[in-house]
Amino acid sequence: MSALSFSPFQDLADKLIPHTVAERPDGSHDLSHLYRVWRNVCAIRDKEGGDSEILLAATLLHDSVAVEKNSPFRSSASRLAAAKASEVLAEMGWDEERVDAVSHAIVCHSHSANIPPESLEAKILQDADRLDAIGMIGVARLFYVSGRMGSHLYEPTDPHAEHRALDDSQYAVDHFTTKLFTLADSFQTVTGRQMAKVRHERAQRFLQEFMEEAGV
Repeated sequence: MSALSFSPFQDLADKLIPHTVAERPDGSHDLSHLYRVWRNVCAIRDKEGGDSEILLAATLLHDSVAVEKNSPFRSSASRLAAAKASEVLAEMGWDEERVDAVSHAIVCHSHSANIPPESLEAKILQDADRLDAIGMIGVARLFYVSGRMGSHLYEPTDPHAEHRALDDSQYAVDHFTTKLFTLADSFQTVTGRQMAKVRHERAQRFLQEFMEEAGV
């Protein structure tokens, strides 16, 4: 499958992409993120099963409402996106059952929402999205977002937070401990967990080598 393809549902993708966040100047949630999540979805679906059309719609619309990471309303982002997705799909003539399936997958994908996924499609989307938050892609997105938020790379006098509280709103490296390294244990599918293990270990190696180069 091409890295830039939503095959075999490209026609549906072309209808849904205008409703995504592609217009938002956020390189961590742009169209390339949606392509990567879809590739992750397909890798998991090929082993675990799942409804591909529901998965594609959920993938494309899961970040369709923009809420910044540092917003007090961040935990509501997935609910807002699910509501928007429901409206979009209903207008396209989808039946209520399938709309609800997409909505459930979207509302459950978010780490901050803390809503357990019940359907296979919801579990797959959550795993696929979290795979893009760990590993080397996750590291790149971490520093990208930290830069947008005006954070420092690390606290120079206590980079390992041995004598201070972790604060990933101020120091990018703190986010490895506060979130990135916690994600690998939260995967829902067997395939997702296997993929997460590989990426988790890559991120661990990155941080170790980063600290070595920083001399801390």
